[in-house]
Amino acid sequence: MLQSPMLADVLVPFVRDFAGGTAGTVETLVGDASTRRYHRVRVAGGDPTSAVVMELPDEPLKSDEATAGDRPPELPFLNVQRYLAAGSYPVPRVLRTDLGRGLIALEDLGDRTFEAAVKAASPDERGRLYRAAIDQIVALQELGSRAPDPGCLAFSRRFDEKLLRWELGHFREWYLEAQRGVTLPAAASAVVEAAFDRIAVALAAEPVTLVHRDFQSRNLMMVPAAGGPSDASPAELRVIDFQDALLGTRAYDLVALLRDSYVELAPEEVDRLVGYFVTRAGIADEAAFRRLFTLQTLQRKLKDAGRFVFIDRVRNNPSFLRSHTSATRSRRHRPSSARSPRSSSRTRPSSAQLVRGGLSS
Repeated sequence: MLQSPMLADVLVPFVRDFAGGTAGTVETLVGDASTRRYHRVRVAGGDPTSAVVMELPDEPLKSDEATAGDRPPELPFLNVQRYLAAGSYPVPRVLRTDLGRGLIALEDLGDRTFEAAVKAASPDERGRLYRAAIDQIVALQELGSRAPDPGCLAFSRRFDEKLLRWELGHFREWYLEAQRGVTLPAAASAVVEAAFDRIAVALAAEPVTLVHRDFQSRNLMMVPAAGGPSDASPAELRVIDFQDALLGTRAYDLVALLRDSYVELAPEEVDRLVGYFVTRAGIADEAAFRRLFTLQTLQRKLKDAGRFVFIDRVRNNPSFLRSHTSATRSRRHRPSSARSPRSSSRTRPSSAQLVRGGLSS
C-alpha cells in the first residue's frame, strides 16, 4: 500500500484525471474491519470537488474465509456494484479504476452514517429511519428475485452448511478459546459441535434470497438530497460495503440491521420492526419467520463475538472489541411469537449452558 508521504503525489493526480481542478488534499479516513484503506481526495475547482479513493491490499482477491474456494475472476466490489447499480439500487458510483495501482475512485457519500442518524433521532424519527432501511432490504431481495444474474458473483455463492459452520467456529476458536481462555472438555466440546451443526443445517435448509451480508448501521450512509444542506432531512439512504453479497435467508439482513452490534434497540422496537418487514415483504407465515429470525440472530451474533476478536488479533484492530457486549447480549432476546425451530429445539439449552461463561461480558 502507499506510504503516507506518497499519498498526495499519487491520489490527487488520479482524481484530477477525471474531475479536473487544481490543488488537492488527501484525508485518510478511519479504517473499518477490512484490509482496504479509504482516502477522501478534494480538488479545488473539480467536478466533483471530492471523491473517496479505495486503496486495495496487495492481494485484493484473497479471502480469509476457510470456505472461499477458488479466487473470483473479478474484484467482487466492482462486480457486485455493477449489478446493483444496473438495478437502480442505491450504491455509490464508481468514478475511475486503476487496478494496476490498486485504486478505485468512488462517489463521496459524506460522513453521516445511519448509526449517527438513529442515535441522534427522536423515537418517531428513529422508527421512520429503520422502516426506510427495511424498505431497502426488501428492495434488494426483490431485485435478486426479479433479475438474477449468473455473471454477478453474489449469485454464485451462498450461506451453505460449510460457511455457516465456519462462522460458528469463529465463536469457539477466537472468543471462547483465544479471548476468554476457555477450553471445553471432550464431552462438552462434542455437545457444542453438535449444536453448531444443527444450527447450520437448519439455516442452510431455508429458502434463499439475495443478501448484503453486513447490512448494519455503519454500512448505511445518510446523503443529503441533491441541492440540500449537509444536514438536510430527510436524506437519501445509500448502501456501502456490499462486496460480500451472496444468497442467504430472508432474515439475514434484517438480523444484521435490528441486532446491530453498534446500535441496540429495545425488544419492543425489534418486534415492531420485524412485523413491519413481514408486512412489506409479504411473508405468509409470520410465526415461522420470527422463529427463523431468532435462529439467524443466534448464528450471526455468535459469529460476531468471535470475528471481533479475530479482527483484533489478526488484523491488529481492537476497535471492535467495544461491541462485544452488544454482540453477545443480542442473542438472548427472542421476538414475540418466536420459538426455536424444531431442528434446533434441543440446541439452545445445551449450547447456552456450555457457553454461559464465554457470554458473560
